[in-house]
Amino acid sequence: MLKKSALLLMSVLLVACQSQDDKIRIATKPMTEQFIIAEMLAILIEQETGSKVEITKGIGGGTANIHPAMVKGEFDLYPEYTGTAWLYVLKNEPIADQAVLLEELKKSYQKEYDFRWVGMYGFNNTFGLAVRSDYANDHQIATFSQLAPYSPNLTFGAEYDFFERDDGYKALSDAYGYQFKSTKDLDISLKYQALNNGQIDVVSISTTDGALANPNLKVLTDDQGFYTHYHAGTVVRQEALQKHPKLESALMKIDGLISEQDMARMNDLVENQGQNEKKVAEDFLREKSLLAS
Repeated sequence: MLKKSALLLMSVLLVACQSQDDKIRIATKPMTEQFIIAEMLAILIEQETGSKVEITKGIGGGTANIHPAMVKGEFDLYPEYTGTAWLYVLKNEPIADQAVLLEELKKSYQKEYDFRWVGMYGFNNTFGLAVRSDYANDHQIATFSQLAPYSPNLTFGAEYDFFERDDGYKALSDAYGYQFKSTKDLDISLKYQALNNGQIDVVSISTTDGALANPNLKVLTDDQGFYTHYHAGTVVRQEALQKHPKLESALMKIDGLISEQDMARMNDLVENQGQNEKKVAEDFLREKSLLAS
């Protein structure tokens, strides 16, 4: 009887260990869009591979803490941005050619960490500028350069640290010849309200901000490529890909599928309209015919 009990206990423990070992672990930074992307990845991975997924959301410090944890094998994959990986992980100098950057990035990650970039989502979450749509339409402004002649009549607004950063207000103004009549530093939660009510005329943005889903705002094109690109994709441990043969094809399901406008709209649904991250992820995948049922 004792022997049977011991064998039963061993069987239970073995199944539990195998179940835990089979789990695919996703990490995210403390950002709404990463929460949404992680839910998409989890849905597709479970659907395509049959493996269970565990998501750890909102890791403080972002890349600074997730990357070392990936190296240690504590996580299998996470959403990352090319600019962050190139500048802050590999500590390289900026380069303008994004195709070359991505190719070199992939080679370096595989050689140095045995990590792969699998599936670039399609959006670039970088810095930018926005104005009110009516002003842009009236003056035919679509780019950073086209804004310059009007800058002496306009007030520029941004959060405090934008005016302190090396690639912030002064560098941007020098690059494009801006001479704004005044500036305002604003809390990040108030800057779009200030633009809409006319307190400011131009605002510094992140290109996938949920507030940009508002049709009354016009995002301008950085036509001289002043800002570093932060194209988003999945970084995954090679070991995880080898262990789960269907994982790569699951991750590739959203390759090139999400535009800046798509991501801004989904961020808006969560941040401003109170929708659940998983529901937003499911709705998007359903819209793209990627859900099994």
